[in-house]
Amino acid sequence: MTTLLRRLSKNLTVQVLLALLLGATLGVLWPAVGTSMQMLSDIFIKLIKMVIPPIAFLTIVVGIAEVRDLRRLGRVGGQALIYFEVVSTIALVVGMIVMNVLRPGAGFDRAAIGSQAVDVSKYKAAPVGSYFFDFLSGIVPDNAVAAFAKGDLLQIVFFGVLFGCAAVLVGDRARPFVLVAQSANDILFNIVGMIMRLAPIGAFGAMAFTVGRYGLGSILVLGHMLVAVYATCIIFMFVVLGAVARLNGFSFVRFLRYMADEALIVLGTCSSESVLPRLMDKLTQLGCSRSSVGLVLPIGYSFNADGTAIYLSMAALFIAQAYGIEMTVLQQIGLLLLLLITSKGSGSVAGSGFVVLAATLSATHVLPVEGLALLIGIDRFMSEARSVTNIIGNGVATVVVSKMSAEFDPVQADSAYAQRFGAGVKFNLKPFVTSADQEVVPAASMISPQPD
Repeated sequence: MTTLLRRLSKNLTVQVLLALLLGATLGVLWPAVGTSMQMLSDIFIKLIKMVIPPIAFLTIVVGIAEVRDLRRLGRVGGQALIYFEVVSTIALVVGMIVMNVLRPGAGFDRAAIGSQAVDVSKYKAAPVGSYFFDFLSGIVPDNAVAAFAKGDLLQIVFFGVLFGCAAVLVGDRARPFVLVAQSANDILFNIVGMIMRLAPIGAFGAMAFTVGRYGLGSILVLGHMLVAVYATCIIFMFVVLGAVARLNGFSFVRFLRYMADEALIVLGTCSSESVLPRLMDKLTQLGCSRSSVGLVLPIGYSFNADGTAIYLSMAALFIAQAYGIEMTVLQQIGLLLLLLITSKGSGSVAGSGFVVLAATLSATHVLPVEGLALLIGIDRFMSEARSVTNIIGNGVATVVVSKMSAEFDPVQADSAYAQRFGAGVKFNLKPFVTSADQEVVPAASMISPQPD
């Protein structure tokens, strides 16, 4: 018994769960003290953000340089973008279907939120056309140093891809730099390992702040909407992502268990970025090639935010229902097409949920931007659900695209699962088969193993 308790006390999942429980308790009993705990979460997230730019850049550069085949790189990127578009569209549709069935905003008493208000003027965005084109032009940094200074992940990915492709064209003369970059990346991942020991403290601070600041009263007032969002995210993950996983020969439930630590950290911190470096390392250990992980995962943070897509469609329809605006089928289709554009920039905008939602509401000329005030009390709680859905969706996307592009090592995957779940546990539900014109490139042969 003592041995079991000692083992559980060292388990990150158990530590984060206890931290979340303690944080919620503190926020309920002493709200003022709980609110002051935000600094713990902020410090933890800053520590993670500190290493994200160099890790993202070096992972991409090393991965592309090791592949030495730009056509293969283009195949990975192309398949990733197609996958992102299809799955994020499904996420939007699922959110809209659930809202039309459950209608949590119908008959909602807007006076129930009392005097609580929010200055929506700061969320009012430019017209959607300008917003989208500004997002596209913003992918290219003014200069590379500025991209790293701002921590703009999409700009860093863009520069990293160019740098990696140039390294391939330079050939053997770039090899010394690639070796140094590989060593530097190994050091950075060890730093991540040190930082992740503080994850329970960060999760405790975030949960204490959330409950202390917004209280459980906001959950009671808007409980139907909150339950609808969580239920939709769960349905999407187990039905849609579960079907995607099954079609690609692996168990979603087991994959979710493999990602449990990262999901709990995101649940506590409400930040997808808090696990990006660890997620890159974990998917590489699972058998995805370094190049596919470095390319698919960071881009997915902006273009494949499934949870955010669900939230945007549900929030827009909730505001319509709360204001008594009955949107026709054609108007809802128009809203869907609009969200297909605005949601693509959601992962790269600070305070993305409200900013992107405001841009969408403004562009409809039907839904009031003032409706944002109805959701401010539970936005933090909804952020937990959408952030977890985002990272799980991008994890599945990375595995699927890696397998489609023959950048996945099934032997390495079985080894990772055996190490995590015990001997004999296999990743693949069926024998791994590739098309006759594809060659499986063992990821393990292209990378050096990273410490868990």
